[in-house]
Amino acid sequence: MKIIQAAEFYSSWEHVTARNDDQTELAVKEIVAAVRSEGDAAVRRFASRFDKSSPAKLEVPFSAALEAREEMRRSDPELYSAIELSALHIKRFCQKQREQFFDFEYEMEKGIVTGQRVIPVQRAAVYVPGGRFPLFSTVMMCLLPAFCAGVEEVFLASPPEEDGIPDRKILAAAAITAEIAERKLRVFAIGGAQAIAALALGTESVPSSDVVVGPGNKYVAAAKRLLFGEVGIDFIAGPSDVLIISDNSTSADITRNANLVAADMIAQAEHDPDARARALVPSRELAEKIADAIEKQLAKLPTAETARSSLELAGLIIVYGKKEEAIRIVNTIAPEHLELHVKDPESWIPKLKNYGSLFLGALSAEVLGDYSAGINHTLPTSCCARFTGGLSVRHFLKTVTILRCSSGDGFEKTRQAAEILANAEGLAGHAQSAALRKA
Repeated sequence: MKIIQAAEFYSSWEHVTARNDDQTELAVKEIVAAVRSEGDAAVRRFASRFDKSSPAKLEVPFSAALEAREEMRRSDPELYSAIELSALHIKRFCQKQREQFFDFEYEMEKGIVTGQRVIPVQRAAVYVPGGRFPLFSTVMMCLLPAFCAGVEEVFLASPPEEDGIPDRKILAAAAITAEIAERKLRVFAIGGAQAIAALALGTESVPSSDVVVGPGNKYVAAAKRLLFGEVGIDFIAGPSDVLIISDNSTSADITRNANLVAADMIAQAEHDPDARARALVPSRELAEKIADAIEKQLAKLPTAETARSSLELAGLIIVYGKKEEAIRIVNTIAPEHLELHVKDPESWIPKLKNYGSLFLGALSAEVLGDYSAGINHTLPTSCCARFTGGLSVRHFLKTVTILRCSSGDGFEKTRQAAEILANAEGLAGHAQSAALRKA
């Protein structure tokens, strides 16, 4: 585990971005062009190359999701209950978020009434990858913000397994989520860049969407980047990351403190070899104890190979001197997940500007946010927390503005100002439009 002093950080800091490589972009351009011109036929052709099967029917009857839900209820009631509880928490949080976006009207001047309306998009699609670790938790995280935003039609796409339908845990989570939201859902067995293209552009079987969200590999990310503008997206995902700050005061037992930090770094690192787990600590002693704890915990972990690769490539423990120094480093890294294992986390918040999600206190493990606490785990990576937050109901909402005018002094002053500004810019037609409304 690499350990450095805070003074060394800026000389070694590398801003990791979610950029495309040329080969990936060329491959995805070919896929998008084919789906655009050939529709379902192209989707099936790419499925036969890249997925485990190429089903004749791309849409999956929702009865398959209901069957998967009942199968899980019977065979794994503990998992079923965990998904149900998590979905309920996410729904409640999303409903509270939705309340913060509201319509209003405001009389700017006599005769000038301005306002806004908050309108959900009509169609939204969620992409959920399959692979070694099917992310059925992402089903809840992405569907419920769309449902709670009030989107009329919601679609779920995930790669087909050998039997021609998505992973059964993904299907079960979809059925549980739809039931909790009391909403209808359409499911499609399509994966990869061809899924994003189909959801964005539409095919004979797949309706086009207004917004496409969800994680995926570099081909999925490239497809979202290429199609943005024709469809709305959440953001382009890069390597997942966590930054954990300790101030040595969260526990009288420094070993327990080190164990908690180590566990949370490993939890991030096991995602994939590109994941980035970092910690900011106030002493070399704690840094070395964390490094030792990581080694001991990895020895017992079935995902140790992936986690070790990640930690050897990009794992980092930074020893800071002053709180202000740590805060500067946080705002530079702009982590996806930021954990504060500190005595008084509230005192840190005002100066922390760049993070995707904040976890206050050593008990507030990032894993709870990943699954069951209610906040969303689809978050900005690769320093994108400098300018955006995580997935929420806002990604499925449009804030549109309103103007209502009537005769009066306020209207006349506003009309006159518009006429003057238009003439000053040389736009005579604009000026005429304003002039014709003179009382």
